[in-house]
Amino acid sequence: MMNPEQGNQTSIAEFILLGFGTLPELQILLFLLFLVIYITTMAGNILIVVLIMVYRHLHNPMYFFLGNLSCLETCYTSTILPSMLDGLLSGNKTISYSGCLTQYYFFSSLVVTECLLLSVMSYDRYLAICNPMHYAAHMSGRSCLQFIGCSWTGGFLCTGIIILPISQLSFCGPNVIDHFFCDPIPLINLSCNDPHLMEMLAFTLSLIFLLVPFLITLMSYICIIVTILRIPSTSGRQKAFSTCSSHLIVVTMYYGTLLFAYMFPTTNTLRDFKKAVSVIYTILTPLVNPLIYSLRNKEVKEALRKA
Repeated sequence: MMNPEQGNQTSIAEFILLGFGTLPELQILLFLLFLVIYITTMAGNILIVVLIMVYRHLHNPMYFFLGNLSCLETCYTSTILPSMLDGLLSGNKTISYSGCLTQYYFFSSLVVTECLLLSVMSYDRYLAICNPMHYAAHMSGRSCLQFIGCSWTGGFLCTGIIILPISQLSFCGPNVIDHFFCDPIPLINLSCNDPHLMEMLAFTLSLIFLLVPFLITLMSYICIIVTILRIPSTSGRQKAFSTCSSHLIVVTMYYGTLLFAYMFPTTNTLRDFKKAVSVIYTILTPLVNPLIYSLRNKEVKEALRKA
């Protein structure tokens, strides 16, 4: 509840994102670095989508999911990097209250969608390697569309559950967010209301929509590794592992940084480190996804050569 002194203050209309404000001498360098990353990320992921659409030998469930992942990464990056680039170039660090909530809604929705999509992709690899006889039945065109539909719908519905109570919070004190985007935890902590209930809700939803897909993905890969180790021939083991190793790299990097950022409490000592970790899952992961999949996948490299 707000106390009387807080109630007499003016409601906040905008927030200040500190971003990388502690490094003012590096603003132009950071702008050029993130601009190159943004252009490369967009070009790489759009190229993956186009290749999958154009070449018929990529029209199978694995590449259908990969195309959706690349499409998601272009949206995911575009929720954060354009506003960050504007702030680095112009020095304008402010973001309106509605703009902050909008950025948070789309960013968090796409994070949850990616977690669900990565678990679907791990299940796809599990069926292909551990249960190939039933792969066609379980991964029909209709099933793939249902998996994708549930991933996207689940992501946006989950964030909708938490964005409604956040939009009802009162902000009447400090308006400085020590981050480069509207992250929910520092946003909630700026509220005049008691933050504990909202933090508990955010933690519970993170537990369900981040940890549960992670455990599903982990179990799928444990089964895959056990199955691969039972293959008698070395060449057979290498061929089986090559089909899922790129996905495993992406999952490890993405979940490792994401779980650290949201499942551990933010202390003064960890604040700057968690901000650096956030750069990995928000900016670097969408950049390396197309590189990893294209460099480690023979069929994608073949499509690139044809293009």
